[in-house]
Amino acid sequence: MLGARRRNKFRNGFVTDRDYWTLRCVDIRMTNVIELDNLAVSFGGRPILKGLSIALGGRAIGLLGPNGAGKTTLIHTLLGFHKPAGGTARVLGHDVRSDAIAMRAGVGYMPERDAFVAEMTAVHFVRLMAELSGIPSEAALERAHESLFYVGLGEARYRGLETYSLGMKQLAKLAQSIVHSPRLIILDEPTNGLDPPARRRMLDLVKQIRDSGHARILFSSHMLRDVEEVCEDVLILKDGQIAAYVNLEEDRKANEGAIDIEATGNTEAFAQALTARGCRVSPSAPRRARVVLADGMMATEVFQIAATSSAQIRRLIPKRDSLDDIFHKAMENGRGSL
Repeated sequence: MLGARRRNKFRNGFVTDRDYWTLRCVDIRMTNVIELDNLAVSFGGRPILKGLSIALGGRAIGLLGPNGAGKTTLIHTLLGFHKPAGGTARVLGHDVRSDAIAMRAGVGYMPERDAFVAEMTAVHFVRLMAELSGIPSEAALERAHESLFYVGLGEARYRGLETYSLGMKQLAKLAQSIVHSPRLIILDEPTNGLDPPARRRMLDLVKQIRDSGHARILFSSHMLRDVEEVCEDVLILKDGQIAAYVNLEEDRKANEGAIDIEATGNTEAFAQALTARGCRVSPSAPRRARVVLADGMMATEVFQIAATSSAQIRRLIPKRDSLDDIFHKAMENGRGSL
């Protein structure tokens, strides 16, 4: 009966996100989906990941870092492709060394590069991926249809993958990553090379998955604006180490009421007076500082404090850190948290 209903839904046009995720996924209730404990990975004796220790538990976690920072190595280690040289990594509660098979059953992976089988239609490719995940053949075909409709490829599911545009190939890769109802979906550069409409479609789909509550997401990208739009937590790597880990919402709240100030005169006394008033003062350059105002404090009071401190304000600009600001601070500060 279920198969007949699903086929009727295919004929009627599409499978909705509610249909797909309600019928095919289970709630994930783990606090942390990824746990790293002094994780180290080396290639040919050269250290790539250097003692990473962190617990990741957000609905959508962004993974950032410059080229060579270790993002891809970390992803491949979490998938069990690389053996740690030291420390441990756990995904969905499974150790990547000793319990890799059980771990992979709960993980969906969308690789950065195409990995399609030649001369295969989308529905047969996604079905194959479902079968490799342990789903029986008939159920795998049904899920392949569902996931392709879900990502918007229902009408093109019988076409050969070699005829697909770049955007369609990215959607096909997303479809195979969710076909087995994973609890964690790892997306490696999902918007890379996409034009604006295709990028918007991809981001909307990722946000639907995030908001469904049925799967967690690890979103690796060099597109900071995409990470900022989709992710709640961001892990930034630099030279194989953790440069920063921030919750974007908490960071925004912590910096609410922040202003950038450039002043002359007795700036030391000015900074001390602001601190005494309950403000947080962080010098950023000679005669410049980021100031987070005390609760209920108005910008006009800052001018009054400057006057009584024998300082003159040359510039005062309201400021909130973007992910771009956070990323560049991490690159400047090196290892540590912001």
